[in-house]
Amino acid sequence: MSPPYVELYCLSNFSFQRGASHPEELVVQAATFGYRALAITDECSLAGVVRAHREIRDRALPLKLILGSEIQLEEGPTLVVLATSRAGYGQLSRLITLGRRAADKGSYRLMRQDIEQGLSDCLALLLPPPGAIDAGVVSDACWLAQCFPRSAWIAVLLTLNGRDTARLAQLRALSARSGLPLVASSGALMHDAARRPLADVLTATRLLLPVADVGLALATNAERRLHTREVLRKRYPADLLA
Repeated sequence: MSPPYVELYCLSNFSFQRGASHPEELVVQAATFGYRALAITDECSLAGVVRAHREIRDRALPLKLILGSEIQLEEGPTLVVLATSRAGYGQLSRLITLGRRAADKGSYRLMRQDIEQGLSDCLALLLPPPGAIDAGVVSDACWLAQCFPRSAWIAVLLTLNGRDTARLAQLRALSARSGLPLVASSGALMHDAARRPLADVLTATRLLLPVADVGLALATNAERRLHTREVLRKRYPADLLA
């Protein structure tokens, strides 16, 4: 038996021009794969969780829904904030409202100080940027550890891009320096690999380019999707699986 798995970072098509699957498709696939829970974490939004909740309820799926959101801070790191309770849901909703009200329609603006207060009933994941882990990333991780004592993690995305072994070593070193533990997170953008062409078109649309001209901005493969627990068990060390 493979270990239970909870996906803590997943974008639906309510993250416009990024997610390639409907929330309903994501929860059905997660339940089919035997996940204990799935977090829908659209960017600065809770829009996708409504349809996800309704699908779980109507189908009586054996799956818990975690409410969360991806947040790109102004001049700061990218985080995933997850509500742990009704109070946490209220805190996350207020954070999203604050960010949306601070910017023009269709965008948002949140600062570090917005995270530093009012999220006591939430958890957080740090999404390190691709590439080398420099002093700035270490500083971000240490800051997050102070903001969320014993309730923050570093997300580890392994996507079979040829650099996973080196990336995992870098993130383990970041964990050791910051005190934040690591957790496996696929950062799913689709429920099935068949949505890869759509994901490519969405990327090209976001960049205002023809698909043929997007080049390395496209994903190298279709691994940013929900996987069976067996695949995840083979890909990630056991101590990273949640």
